[in-house]
Amino acid sequence: MNRLKALLFIALSFSAWVLAEDLSIPAPSTFQVIPATAEHIQQLKQGGYVIYMRHGLTDARFPDLIPIDLEDIESQRPLSEAGIKLLDQVGQYVTKLKLPYKVVISSPFFRAQESAFRVFGEPIEVDIDLRYTAAMPDLEKQPAVVRTLEWISKPVADLGYNRVVVAHGPNIAELMDYLPPENTLVFFKPLGDQGFSYFASIEPSHWPKLLKELNFE
Repeated sequence: MNRLKALLFIALSFSAWVLAEDLSIPAPSTFQVIPATAEHIQQLKQGGYVIYMRHGLTDARFPDLIPIDLEDIESQRPLSEAGIKLLDQVGQYVTKLKLPYKVVISSPFFRAQESAFRVFGEPIEVDIDLRYTAAMPDLEKQPAVVRTLEWISKPVADLGYNRVVVAHGPNIAELMDYLPPENTLVFFKPLGDQGFSYFASIEPSHWPKLLKELNFE
């Protein structure tokens, strides 16, 4: 785990150096999203992967109040009606995929917990440290980034099962050059002290092609 923390420190230091070098010109993204295929799904059915989902579409008219109260749903940005509808639809798709998992780990934010329940069902294990990093100062966000890294890097203990984590897009963007859209499933191969390897994604726009390939239309 010390090696993981060292990797995280290097990544954060490099990001800070880039920002200090030039705050006016953002570096272009070189990340290539890999849309999941039937072959990816077959590998996921063998277990050993991390299924990371960014929560569903939210209603930007009601932003998180600062400081956030994790016990007060009224202080947090909620899922939108369209987001809830899409989550229920994705939940049906995920059921069809028959991906093996046991426990669903969720951010403490209500939008993440509801997303986890609607797509993956119970049981849900809330991780208080798996918080939303976008509105946090660097020093405060580090524990959340470290915990995100731990969940996607730690090997899955249960043979033949995957780990499901439902949280926030910015947490992933802190670790790699990818901000997944809301309602996206991102798949990782955990490598322990070596970190993680990006495997594939199912963004909302990817579902029609994948379902057709799997003959689930």
